[in-house]
Amino acid sequence: MSFPSARISQERRVTHDLSSKDPNWWRQAVIYQIYPRSFADADGDGLGDLKGITARLTHLAALGVDALWLSPFYPSELADGGYDVADYRDVDPRLGTLDDFDALAAEAHRLGLKVIVDLVPNHSSHRHAWFQEALAAGPGSAARARYVFRDGRGARGELPPTDWQSVFGGSAWQRVPDGQWYLHLFTPEQPDFDWGNEEVRADFRTTLRFWSDRGVDGFRVDVAHALAKDLADPLRDLGAPALSGEDALTEFAPGTHPFFDRDEVHEIYRDWRTVLDSYRPPRMAVAEAWVPSAERRALYARPEELGQAFNFAYLQAPWDADALRQVITDSLAGACAAGASATWVLSNHDVVRHTSRLMLPPGTDENAWLLSAGHAPGIDTAQGLRRARAATLLMLALPGSSYVYQGEELGLPEVADLPVEVLQDPVWEQTGRVRKGRDGCRVPLPWTRTGPSYGFGAGGAWLPQPETFAAYAVEAQEGVDGSTLELYRTALKLRRKLLQGETLTWAADGPPGVLEFARHDGWRCVTNLSDSDVALPEGEVLVASGPLESGLLGPDTTVWLA
Repeated sequence: MSFPSARISQERRVTHDLSSKDPNWWRQAVIYQIYPRSFADADGDGLGDLKGITARLTHLAALGVDALWLSPFYPSELADGGYDVADYRDVDPRLGTLDDFDALAAEAHRLGLKVIVDLVPNHSSHRHAWFQEALAAGPGSAARARYVFRDGRGARGELPPTDWQSVFGGSAWQRVPDGQWYLHLFTPEQPDFDWGNEEVRADFRTTLRFWSDRGVDGFRVDVAHALAKDLADPLRDLGAPALSGEDALTEFAPGTHPFFDRDEVHEIYRDWRTVLDSYRPPRMAVAEAWVPSAERRALYARPEELGQAFNFAYLQAPWDADALRQVITDSLAGACAAGASATWVLSNHDVVRHTSRLMLPPGTDENAWLLSAGHAPGIDTAQGLRRARAATLLMLALPGSSYVYQGEELGLPEVADLPVEVLQDPVWEQTGRVRKGRDGCRVPLPWTRTGPSYGFGAGGAWLPQPETFAAYAVEAQEGVDGSTLELYRTALKLRRKLLQGETLTWAADGPPGVLEFARHDGWRCVTNLSDSDVALPEGEVLVASGPLESGLLGPDTTVWLA
């Protein structure tokens, strides 16, 4: 296959030393997401904790990742899996203490790992001291001005102020005993802040400094696109419930939806950047921004703002060569325009694990599949793992940062058959038990082949693990040639040696259904997404996601070539 001279890339050609204090360490890093309650349980209460994470950090170092990202570990009643934060500058006592956090960060840094923490700025828990003060203070108070309180409509204020809907279902407004209503774009236990309030802005600057002073290297910003809202009275209705969803943003002129992806949100992040840049090296940040285009996403990733934004288009792309090539091309172009590096992610704590998801037929209703306990449609788990391995090797070859979700290095599938009586995700109850929610990707990890929770802890786990997890355990795969764990270790070790620039060049020709590109220093990645074997291009095989036989690259297989 031949390669034209044109490049789809960012223009930087430098190599970043990920073990140093290079301020650009994050541009091509591999970041491992830890969902703390499901990673490792040190005290045996069934809930993962900070000491459990610290004890298992050698796993991440051996895996070869560059950083870990901790999902929320703050005090929370777990109305939304920890994303309902009662105190932004403390640790949930069930997970540990600030001293435990300091020990975790110190051990991570000793092992050469950066530490990123989740920040949840759109809303707090209803148990946050500020919200409790707001309830007690009453209408018109300064305490209520930190949140979005409004009088209701109707003769007695009995109707919500607008028709806005929660992301999790139902009205986005909750009435309090004195008759006013407060806004919650997620659960009622998650009241939204009013980011037009200077007290709110100042407090989050304090939070950024609090964790940065403790040695945190960066922040993942939850729901980064929702902070700014059009709160001018009278508030405007949307006219249809569906228009409250993030997928309805295309129905509005860019930046004009009442509460998603408004242009004013970027003022907030420019302010944050002054705080982040006051540290040496500057603290990095990445936005979780569900927006309709690469161009809108790039705004969050500008150097004067957060610097990077998650690329969910790659996660949502079908297993199709043309679709993936377009997503990759658009994503690299958008990141280049922003002066950022691209990001790639296949799984996280909010989506069906890609080992299972990539096997669902196009157009499958994932919720209906979960409600069927994974039976309708039934999927080929072996082929799902082949696709997952191929997709991962493709992702790790792309310019930019790769975000890996805990357990994907083991090839874990979605636990689609969790019985409804154990479900914890608020989506289940808030939708009237219509949407099953995200518990299936949050089941605690298996570390050993045996034990009451497969090495997760000394006792059971807060979500039940299936018996099939024994075969996926770290113990079952470690040192086993061809295992998914060893594939990740090999690929990540190679990746660190191979990455030079932030460029790729697409092959000009090739069989249908095959993606091939070269990186700046000449190594190549080839992925066969077709249903047929294709000839393996010439070159030294560096790593492959599956067996290579008789000079052929089989379906659902990726290879790196020198």
